[in-house]
Amino acid sequence: MPGYFPEPAYRHDSSAKSAVLLINLGTPAAPTATAVRRYLKEFLSDPRVVEIPRTAWWLILNGIILNIRPRRSAEKYAAVWMAEGSPLRVHVERQAKLLRGLLGQAGHRVLVDFAMRYGDPSIPEKLSRLKAEGCTRILLLPLYPQYSASTTASAFDAAGAWLQRVRNQPEIRTVRNFADHPGYIAALAARVREHWCSHARPDRSYRLLMSFHGLPRYTLDKGDPYHCECHKTGRLLAEALSLGQEQYQVCFQSRFGRAEWLQPYTAATLKALAAQGVQRVDVICPGFPADCLETLEEIAIEGRSAFMQAGGREFHYLSCLNERDDWIHALADLAANHLQGWPTRSFPDPASRELGALRARAMGALS
Repeated sequence: MPGYFPEPAYRHDSSAKSAVLLINLGTPAAPTATAVRRYLKEFLSDPRVVEIPRTAWWLILNGIILNIRPRRSAEKYAAVWMAEGSPLRVHVERQAKLLRGLLGQAGHRVLVDFAMRYGDPSIPEKLSRLKAEGCTRILLLPLYPQYSASTTASAFDAAGAWLQRVRNQPEIRTVRNFADHPGYIAALAARVREHWCSHARPDRSYRLLMSFHGLPRYTLDKGDPYHCECHKTGRLLAEALSLGQEQYQVCFQSRFGRAEWLQPYTAATLKALAAQGVQRVDVICPGFPADCLETLEEIAIEGRSAFMQAGGREFHYLSCLNERDDWIHALADLAANHLQGWPTRSFPDPASRELGALRARAMGALS
């Protein structure tokens, strides 16, 4: 086992702090083949993500995928890249800032930061930084509404690996999922209603597609709850919008490789609906709280092309919740519920901190 990380300097006149760490999947540092290759290698090397024998997968990954896919993916990233950087990182960083402000307004004195499971800033990097800032209690909040071993559990794995190398560990809490959180569902429903206000809610020849990120079919067979939680989110959103079963559909995107994945597939569904005479589709991605490559390129660009070329007439992609006020309030409510019991609403006054420091020095402490 590797040695422990050096402990940051400790001051007896400092007060313990609490923190919330938002976690998302990750992104390459730039829309270039080199950056994408580095990102994909880390991502696809995670045994939580690809559950096939390591030796066989290493040959496939390094011999084929990393020699072909980076250039193609880099072109797609370039098509959606923002002036500030990767869309995912830009939105998650903004969400962290807004959450920090909203929790502060509610009286919670907590630090709020963000990290990526793959790429930068990494989970170990941000946990080390929070610990150095005096945080002894850290809430890990993965921005994955629906739990999966390949996303949520992988994020917790990274945090656990960091903890193994920490001598003086902070207290850690985790948010497992929020697939049915009332505020999250309400924000999604409000997003759809706003779209209907500007693009009229049609009565016939219409579908609302709820596209979630796909996973291999074997994950469901092995007990991963992701598929069920996606359908629960879809059902609750449909109920909030008073949609009948014939007016919406849950589907799954981002299929990779030749194995069977969770069905129905989003791309195939779009083509089938157009072939059936459905003239308009609105697509929302309830599994992505922030826009990213999978929403902005795969759905808004490729999905639109697939539907229109198959005979559809009207395609609308509904952007993710991103920095919506109702979503940030829901996120704050979620965080506050998991912070209960931690002293986040007050810090010891200066006199008490100084008295504690004097007592420590009297017993031999250096600071």
